[in-house]
Amino acid sequence: MAQTFRFALLYYSHIMSKYYPLIGIPCRSDNSGIYAGRPINALNSSYTNAVIAAGGLPIMIPLHLTDEQIEQVFNQVDGLLFSGGGDIEPSFYNETPQVDNLSDVEVPRDTLEIKLMQLAVERKKPFFGICRGIQVMNVANGGNLWQDVARQNHQAIRHDFYYSDPNAYPRNHLAHEVMLEKSSLIHEIVQTDYLVVNSLHHQAAKDVPDNLKITGQSEDNAVEVLEVIDHPFGLGVQWHPEELVKEHETARQMFAAFVEATRQHVIRSPKP
Repeated sequence: MAQTFRFALLYYSHIMSKYYPLIGIPCRSDNSGIYAGRPINALNSSYTNAVIAAGGLPIMIPLHLTDEQIEQVFNQVDGLLFSGGGDIEPSFYNETPQVDNLSDVEVPRDTLEIKLMQLAVERKKPFFGICRGIQVMNVANGGNLWQDVARQNHQAIRHDFYYSDPNAYPRNHLAHEVMLEKSSLIHEIVQTDYLVVNSLHHQAAKDVPDNLKITGQSEDNAVEVLEVIDHPFGLGVQWHPEELVKEHETARQMFAAFVEATRQHVIRSPKP
């Protein structure tokens, strides 16, 4: 009986090695005017391309789902990727607007992502948060944000190297270093003490809750990496590795590790 069970487990593991994990990625609303008066659910293809290249199958999650629908989507996907985008409505972290440059605030997106994040943390489903995603990670667990790093933290270096910058920095422009904690998931993935990263944000995690751990910071002590304590793969980074996968092995390693974590999650907890 034991030998049969081991054979079955090995066979299942072999089959799963060919499995493309379903990676749910919440959308944003695009009101660019291409289809006047008809908002569309949108997602930068850099995220989907990076997931596909790493062996995952990205599934776009639309806005305006009910709690019951969010629960069903969560149960169907093998992992979640929280992408970059606009600012989080400050009321979600018990504040009012403190600056006048909040942009692209979408309460339906905040509601969807915060709920999905809380489920992923509670039920230990693998997730990867990028830029806004690490901010959602912090807020969903009870933390708050610098609403504008440059205006509120005068010790900060520059972080807002936007694509619309007058100097036309590309999205893969390497802006500053991030120091990594040795005993961390991110260090285990990239096998280095520091990374040079791009930087496309004006907000950042401020006060971090107890169930999260800061495992990467820039020279101004800004939070650049967060990890969920006692979680198989609960990782958030403040930069944009999806824009670096073509040139940088460490960016590819992050997506590969995330997709593999979702595959291992399916092996440990197969769907009914």
